[in-house]
Parts: sequence; C-alpha cells; structure tokens
Amino acid sequence: MIDTSPSLALVLLVGVLVGAGVYLLLERSLTRIIIGISMISNGVNVMFLVASGRAGGPPLVGTTAPENMSDPLPQALVLTAIVITLGLTAFLLSVAYRAWQLNGHDEVQDDLEDRRIVRLAESNEVPARSTDDAGTSLAEDAALSRDETLVLPHHDGRRRRRPGIGLDDEELR
Repeated sequence: MIDTSPSLALVLLVGVLVGAGVYLLLERSLTRIIIGISMISNGVNVMFLVASGRAGGPPLVGTTAPENMSDPLPQALVLTAIVITLGLTAFLLSVAYRAWQLNGHDEVQDDLEDRRIVRLAESNEVPARSTDDAGTSLAEDAALSRDETLVLPHHDGRRRRRPGIGLDDEELR
C-alpha cells in the first residue's frame, strides 16, 4: 500500500507560496499581482501533488502491480493548471504592458465610485438616495480624486490623455 502521509517540508512550502502569493495579490502594482497569482498557482500545484500521496510505479497495466501504481489524475490536474496559469499570466502581462503604455506605471487606479463612497464614509454623510451619487458631477469627482483618465486639452487644439496624478488643481480645471 502506498504511504499517503505528506511531507512537512512540502506542506510548509505550500503555505509559504500561497501566503506570499495572497500578500502580493493584495498590492496595487499589476506586476506584483502577476507574481502573486503565479505563486498561488505553484502552491496549489504542489498541494495537488502532496495530496496525491507518495510516488508509485507508472500507471501502465502489466508493468506495476495495481496497489503500487501512482494515481495519474493529480498529475493531469497539475498539467492542466500549468497551462491555464500560463494563459492567465500572458493575459495579465499584456494588461500590465498596456497600462504601462497608457499611464507610465502599472498601478491599479481606484474607481471614482469607490472614492466617492470612501469620502462619504469618512465624513459620515448619508446620501439622500442610496442609488444616487452625492450630487456632484463626474468632472467634479475626477478633479477631486485626480483621475488618471482625465482628458486634458493640448496646446495645439488636440485633446490628449495625460495622467492626472501630481497635477495642480488649476491644471485640472
């Protein structure tokens, strides 16, 4: 019979990979989020292999006794998870690259509605209608929250996108 007791080192490795991955996933930088997802994926893959028990013989009929064969299902699950993680990582890298092209950084921006809710919570205000905003326009909210997607007029008459972080209030008007 195959011994199914897990190795303590592998269990600790799973805990460290998943814990560090969750910590990185909660960061604002898309690069750290990508690394965090990769670490979580690797931790879950190791967990699959730990849960499958000790390695046995090849699962081919006639080469190994059935009680000594390894289970091929966890290996197939890990292989599938590796392919899915590769696709997800490629997609997230393209999103991070596009954010870098547009904004010059890969920080995830707060949503205007999230900022409005935080501002109302800090001032202990209750809006008249819970489904409506606080009575400000989107342009006013963008000016208050220094929205990165704010479109500013260019000096030659064209409109261009420019990050709003670090701009003075005069530039936002």
